[in-house]
Amino acid sequence: MKRITESESNHHDLDSKSTRDLLIGINEEDHTVPLAVEKEIPQIEKLVDECVERMRDGGRLFYMGAGTSGRLGIVDASECPPTFGVPHGMVIGIIAGGDQAIRKAVEFAEDDREQGWKDLEAFKIAEKDIVVGIAASGTTPYVLGALEQAKRKGILTGGISCNPGSPLSQLADIAITPVVGPEFVTGSTRMKSGTAQKLVLNMLSTAIMIRLGRVKGNRMVDMQLSNEKLVDRGTKMVMDATGLDEVKANELLLKHGSVRAAVEAFNK
Repeated sequence: MKRITESESNHHDLDSKSTRDLLIGINEEDHTVPLAVEKEIPQIEKLVDECVERMRDGGRLFYMGAGTSGRLGIVDASECPPTFGVPHGMVIGIIAGGDQAIRKAVEFAEDDREQGWKDLEAFKIAEKDIVVGIAASGTTPYVLGALEQAKRKGILTGGISCNPGSPLSQLADIAITPVVGPEFVTGSTRMKSGTAQKLVLNMLSTAIMIRLGRVKGNRMVDMQLSNEKLVDRGTKMVMDATGLDEVKANELLLKHGSVRAAVEAFNK
């Protein structure tokens, strides 16, 4: 299989270019990424709708990946509780090599075809859950092994990769494959491929949470009040919704713990 993600860069003699020329070249390549993601909206839509149906019934969303792909899944999963006020176990990111691999690469962890499913079993994965494999190449054994077992158990699978026709895109029930072309530095998939995966994950989790009722209008009404900036933002949201002054809105917010709860208490 020809891997587009490993193909020769369109830019040559990088080590002889000026800083400005390097930055312009990287930026030129980055312009292509949203267009590649746009073509995958129908597939992203399918996955969102399937996830919403299962998560309304108590299902969980699992992201599986190695290296950059695994870290991107963990970032997206970890942002869901503070942003949308959902439990930490609702969206779960798993990386080959375990948590230590978030900061430092664990050699050959991605090559273990059995470990991915073992990592899922530790969470007592069930049929109503969803497993989304993330792998720029679409060939990562850790991810493929996990998805193979998930499918055997009747669990819905999704795949996010950047190589059309890859094993991951063929294996996943719903394959999302933004084709971003060669990387600026040949084979460095933390660049355009990583950006494309991040954009897809943003779309996936945000649309799911909105569909699950975790946003009202365009406001994060269930966000956790974990710092002064968010308390200030929440206070302004309560002021807008109730007409209260800042002091009373802040008191109401802190008493009830979320914008949604504060506004509902005011309206009773």
